[in-house]
Amino acid sequence: MTDATVSRIKVVRGDITQLDVDAIVNAANESLLGGGGVDGAIHRAAGPGLLAECRAIGGCPTGEARITNGYRLKARHVIHTVGPVYNDGDSDEPKLLKSCYEQSLKLAQHRSLKEVAFPCISTGVFGFPKEEACEIAVTTVLNWLHAHDCPAHVTFCCFSEDDAAIYRTRLIASK
Repeated sequence: MTDATVSRIKVVRGDITQLDVDAIVNAANESLLGGGGVDGAIHRAAGPGLLAECRAIGGCPTGEARITNGYRLKARHVIHTVGPVYNDGDSDEPKLLKSCYEQSLKLAQHRSLKEVAFPCISTGVFGFPKEEACEIAVTTVLNWLHAHDCPAHVTFCCFSEDDAAIYRTRLIASK
């Protein structure tokens, strides 16, 4: 992968609800009606308008993505994607996780969004092993950015410093 492609990605440790970007990605559940972790934090920060818009959408299958307004967030949009619950790694989990990133990036491209921030999808209560999820996320995003101009920048926003270190190490290996 070229340094130019890798330079379009950054890793931060922090609260994704505080990022001032075109879109943040929500690690949602299939109902899109809020839950725990990142999903609950985004719904709380965005306010009741997000819940109302999500109700109107009517859900989202695993591996797909939907886009809404950002409401009270600094981000103008929320891209909701439903990651797989990890069972044994042989139940299409890697393929579904890859699809989450691709479908989210397609929505960003369709809306001409310049900067998108991803959380660590499926690594919380959904139980996806962090290193494997990172490999899928970084490889998928690098391949997308290598082939497309939009979005111009992607941020991996990790809640813990340990998670951020995994992503930074993976990105260094890409250079």
